[in-house]
Amino acid sequence: MSAVLDKINPPARPASAPARKPATNLMEPGWVRITLIAVALLFLTLFLFVPLAAVFTEALKRGWATYVESITDPDAISAIKLTLIAAGISVPLNLVFGVAAAWAIAKFEFRGKSVLLTLIDLPFSVSPVIAGMIYVLMFGAEGWFGPWLMEHDIKILFAVPGIVLATVFITFPFVARELIPLMQQQGTEEEEAALVLGASGWSTFFRVTLPNIKWGLLYGVILCNARAMGEFGAVSVVSGHIRGETNTMPLQVEILYNEYNFTAAFAIASLLALLALVTLAVKSFIEWRLHQARKASTDVRLPE
Repeated sequence: MSAVLDKINPPARPASAPARKPATNLMEPGWVRITLIAVALLFLTLFLFVPLAAVFTEALKRGWATYVESITDPDAISAIKLTLIAAGISVPLNLVFGVAAAWAIAKFEFRGKSVLLTLIDLPFSVSPVIAGMIYVLMFGAEGWFGPWLMEHDIKILFAVPGIVLATVFITFPFVARELIPLMQQQGTEEEEAALVLGASGWSTFFRVTLPNIKWGLLYGVILCNARAMGEFGAVSVVSGHIRGETNTMPLQVEILYNEYNFTAAFAIASLLALLALVTLAVKSFIEWRLHQARKASTDVRLPE
């Protein structure tokens, strides 16, 4: 309640003191800062800019016509479509799960809360290949549900459902892990005030909670989508590498490279690189907006 009243009638605060330089600027000599910056730039050049430039150079090595032909090949189009389908299904599912899990963990106290947090972090500690093998053991011909699935002619492995399941497992922590600290920092005062004023649970969520977390939510979705489109290990295990049917873009790059078709491999890889650059730009913008939103929620404004 007090947070809502403070937004309506913000208390006055004394004039802020002049900004002081960080202590590190006073303690460290100039040559140390220059050396650290040079090392960082050298590292970025060797491990980011040079490989990125090499990808586009090799992709366009034989001309624009060959590049267009490589990315419009039927197998390449199939890989692009399957990648978009897997991301298009897994990201909304993880969005719903992430919001629900973060809301429950940040706003309520219940038994098993620490267990839920541990389970959310599970994909970070399990190798993607192991995650794919889990689905093979469950849905394979000799797995737990394999005979029943074969009897009813239901395909999970080496088909789109298996790829989607593996992608969902690998990517489901991203939205939740971005929202949990944000919602914990915001507390429950505004939601409690809305409920006291007669708002329903859904109305409180859509009118109070969701506007406060929108930038953090978008940030988590961007990271989730990038990982979904670039996932290789788990998808490689469950896909079966059926050309033109179950190959995503990363798998298609591997097949083309193993066949010494380097131009086509780098052409598909350049699409993933472009996706990474766009994701980085959107991520930076959302980080800036998220920082501004957090700053606005903690700063106390002077009355006009």
